[in-house]
Amino acid sequence: MRHSIRLPLLAAVLALAVAGCTNASAEAGSESTASGPSAPASGGPAAKTEVDAAAAALLPADIKAKGVLAVASDASYRPFEYFDTDNKTMIGFDIDMTDALGAKLGLKVDHVNAGFDGILPGLAAHKFDVGASAFSVTPERSKAVDFVPYLNAGSGLAVKAGNPLGLKMDPMALCGRTVAAQKGSIQGIAQLPAISKACTGAGKAPVKADLFPSQDGANLAVVSGRADAVMADSAPLALQAKASHGQFELAPGTDYEPVPLGIALPKGSPLKPALDAAMKTLISDGTMESLVKKWDMPTGLLLKSGS
Repeated sequence: MRHSIRLPLLAAVLALAVAGCTNASAEAGSESTASGPSAPASGGPAAKTEVDAAAAALLPADIKAKGVLAVASDASYRPFEYFDTDNKTMIGFDIDMTDALGAKLGLKVDHVNAGFDGILPGLAAHKFDVGASAFSVTPERSKAVDFVPYLNAGSGLAVKAGNPLGLKMDPMALCGRTVAAQKGSIQGIAQLPAISKACTGAGKAPVKADLFPSQDGANLAVVSGRADAVMADSAPLALQAKASHGQFELAPGTDYEPVPLGIALPKGSPLKPALDAAMKTLISDGTMESLVKKWDMPTGLLLKSGS
């Protein structure tokens, strides 16, 4: 799953699109050069979160001694993670959620901006402790990393305003179309190739997947006419479309292949039991529901307590 648009940035890149620019993405790990919207004014739970002694007792000795949890996220995916108006501070659902996890475990959280398709390899290289960037939990990814699930989400489709091609979130409706997605996303690496294979198996033209380093670039491809549609996680894509001032819109249809979203850890990480326990507490004490409401996301994304 994966990624979103910084609101003032959208207006700027739309102007560039008129001049022929079709990729507004920033290099992974660099500071943003465009300002983003401030965080919602209410709902931040981290400051009031008390340490969960039982969960903290499960921390591995090295993390407990360090007292810091290094969390990698790709800050281009509103409302999960993006830059605040100072162009440096990372904010969003995943930022608040991992801050709350850290508070439950008695840890300070160090947020690191990283390119989405570099986060999982970075975990394997021990550059970060965890990755929190709206990762879809898939069998393929689960072979390389472990996950702590925290939400459920599916894929949606966005099209140019007015939906001139009459597209909808129906795989067979995408045959022969150019569909943008972010590099490393579940849409780019799994769903679009599978849909394309289904198209050719039915005797139809394949889907052309046009992949971009950031979700900003994928969305711009639709606005500029380079792509017929963009496929991404439905919740942020709906917000991006709403914030585009009529430049693009969510296509009709139900979510495609809803799956859990999870925090990623290196395979076999001794940190997982502590994060599992802290996450169960965040779900049961209402923190996750509070964050979903704060970031204007559907409550249907919530996992059930005890799941």
